[in-house]
Formats: sequence, C-alpha cells, structure tokens
Amino acid sequence: MSEEYSLLEPDNVEGVGDEWEEIDVTDTEADKVQRQRDREFNKFRERLKNTEQFKVEQSVFDDATLGALYKLVQDGYVQAFGGPISSGKEANVYSALGSEERGEVAVKVYRINASDFRDMREYLVGDPRFEELSGDKKRVVLAWTRKEFANLKRAQKAGVRVPDPIAVQRNVLVMEFLGSDGDRAPTLDDAHLENPETAFEVVREYMRRLYDVGLVHGDLSEYNIIVHDGELVIIDLGQAVTIHHPNSGEFLTRDCANVAAFFRRQGMDVRGDELEAWIRDHADPNK
Repeated sequence: MSEEYSLLEPDNVEGVGDEWEEIDVTDTEADKVQRQRDREFNKFRERLKNTEQFKVEQSVFDDATLGALYKLVQDGYVQAFGGPISSGKEANVYSALGSEERGEVAVKVYRINASDFRDMREYLVGDPRFEELSGDKKRVVLAWTRKEFANLKRAQKAGVRVPDPIAVQRNVLVMEFLGSDGDRAPTLDDAHLENPETAFEVVREYMRRLYDVGLVHGDLSEYNIIVHDGELVIIDLGQAVTIHHPNSGEFLTRDCANVAAFFRRQGMDVRGDELEAWIRDHADPNK
C-alpha cells in the first residue's frame, strides 16, 4: 500500500528577514529587576564566601543555603552575620543582627550535605504531618527545618518558654537569640542551680504542657534546656513528635528518665516513671 505525502504551501513574504520584525527583544521591567537581583545575590555570595567563617565551613554554605540566607536578608529578617554559637551533628547556629525591633537573633543552618538524615527519619516517619516524605536527603532536611519551626510555634502557644521562631527559609531557621554579646546563655548542665526543686517543677510543667498539646520533645535533657534572664527555655525542638507518632511513648519515657536523672544528681528524689505518670495524669492531649 503506497502513501502520498504533500508539502505545506509557504506563506507569501516580501523578503528574507521580514519575519524578525515582529519579535520584541527589548527589556521588560521584570527582566531588569531579575538581573539586578542576580547581581545583588552574586555580590552577597562573594562577600560571604570571602569571610574566614565560610572558608572554614564551606560544607554549611552551599549555593542553596546562600540563596535561603539571601532571601532572609532581602525580607529584612537578617542584616549582618556574626560568629558561630554552636555546632551539632545536623546544624550550626550563628549569631546575627536582625531587624531594628529584634536586634540580635540566632540563625540555625541545617547542613544538607553533612546531616545524618537517617537519624532524622526516625522522628519524621510516622508523624502525620510528613506522611509522604520520601528518602531524598534534601527533602528530609527541609522537612526537618519546617518541622522545628512548627514545633516552636505550637509549644509557644501552649505556654512553653522556647526561642521565639521568627522565620524559616529552606534549611535555615531564624529565631530569638538566647544570650548576650554573641555568647549563648548557659545550659541547665552549666548553670548553678540555687533552687533545683523550683527548676524541676518548671521543667515538669513544660513537659506537661507540651504533652497537653500533643507533643513529645524526644531528646530532652539538661543539655537542651537554657537558663536565660531568670527563665528556663526549652530548645532544639526539631525532633519533637506528635503523640500519634509510633515511638512517642518511648520518647516520652526516655525524656522523663533523662530529666529525672539530672535532678537526682542535684539531690532530689525523682524517678522517671513517676514523672511520666504525673505528666500523663495531668495532661489531656485528646481533648
């Protein structure tokens, strides 16, 4: 069976090159704005890359992180960066100058390349807020950062003293700085407790309030409770899970054991199982 193919008839044109006359290649206002933003971002990136801090910690400030920091600068949450406050397995925390109203702030940068996302997945998988999370490392770290921001907001509404969450962008979290002149306030382990009984009552009540709104810290100890301006502040809520998480009960038991062990070293008669029973008896997360 044979087939016949036909050619399209060309349109009539007056001459070669006339087809280009209809194309507008002039700059739009959006083009100019975007090019200006690109130039500003490149200057920002070079300025940060030239600092001694960046040369030491290039694994922290990859291009995606620089883009997130730049967006936070553009939005007015950060004006200038200070030195490092702390360094952990998954994140580094830096002091920074925030808005005029805020003053000094803390900038927590989760390392996408260096983070042990397998440990993070233990706290994310099973959390109904992140049901469709895949094994992609970048997605895990970005979800973890959003999770910490959401947990801080939730804890704050429950009346738990936590760092005030200010902004989140990709793997970067901006929050209240707890300290002065770039020095972080001491942890409960470093501080001298004149009245451990009162401190225990405050920590116990904060644990109850967290559980009352359906949250379990998941890694609570004397190392992530800060003493700041006469207040106890719970920090590092990135791993906090809801009570719907399959391991929430195990995490609560571990938190209670850690807290009880610390206050026993302060001379108090405190047991982890009794602390957990008190929290469960005095909270109603299903209300």
